[in-house]
Amino acid sequence: MDLPPTSPAIEIRRLSKTFPCCKALDDVNLTIQEGEMVALIGASGSGKSTLLRHIAGFVAADAGEIVVLDRVVQQEGRIASNIRAQRAQIGFVFQQFNLVNRLPVATNVLIGLLYRMPLWRSLLMRFTTAERQRALEALAAVGIEKFAWQRASTLSGGQQQRAALARCLVQEAKVILADEPIASLDPESARNVMELLAGMNRERGCTVVVSLHQVEFAIKYCRRTIALYRGRVVYDGPSAALTPQLLGELYGSDAESLFGMMLDSPAVKLPAGKNLTPLLAA
Repeated sequence: MDLPPTSPAIEIRRLSKTFPCCKALDDVNLTIQEGEMVALIGASGSGKSTLLRHIAGFVAADAGEIVVLDRVVQQEGRIASNIRAQRAQIGFVFQQFNLVNRLPVATNVLIGLLYRMPLWRSLLMRFTTAERQRALEALAAVGIEKFAWQRASTLSGGQQQRAALARCLVQEAKVILADEPIASLDPESARNVMELLAGMNRERGCTVVVSLHQVEFAIKYCRRTIALYRGRVVYDGPSAALTPQLLGELYGSDAESLFGMMLDSPAVKLPAGKNLTPLLAA
């Protein structure tokens, strides 16, 4: 069960962004509370990835303001000067994993510490024994510790995405932004990744915003869903209310590709032996 909301983790006010091809974000206003796990849905080109990248401070908006954990990330087209420190609190999970293929899996996980390290150590990739041990514990928490010293390129897609989640654990991120983390995975790997995200939200109390094409996963794993269409918020409410009729009203012919399979799956449970509490409490 999601933790009850306390104070805002993410506040977005009048956010707009225009690219040469289109208006990617159009006057977006959102508040996401600490401890929420929220799904972000929409067809390709709706603005999901763009919104997440703005929240992380990767991209500057044309107008508007974003505040994460009471700190301004960007305001009126300017990213905060202390954004490196801000990103230490924000874990980002990419659709294509964003791992360095030639490096061992454990080293990829340790990259999550770079924002918290002195600049000289981060440039030299110098990690302490304690930090390396923490990376191994994180890999154990997501069930791939036996691959710690293999090159990242040798892992399957699902295993690589687990490594990306382990990186967020090591980083001790309070906000996790997951940009279509299951889009390129098989159904079983997709379920495992979503269960791990739900476990991190539940056991650590971190805020999770996950963009999805598959509405059935939004309904199953997230109490709240935000739907985007052409850069605008067209729905913000209970995931359970996302019926085929409502999706048809919101997305028209795109609804079928979004809705997919429905509620035949069992309730969310972490895989046996994947208790994250000891690591996250350290």
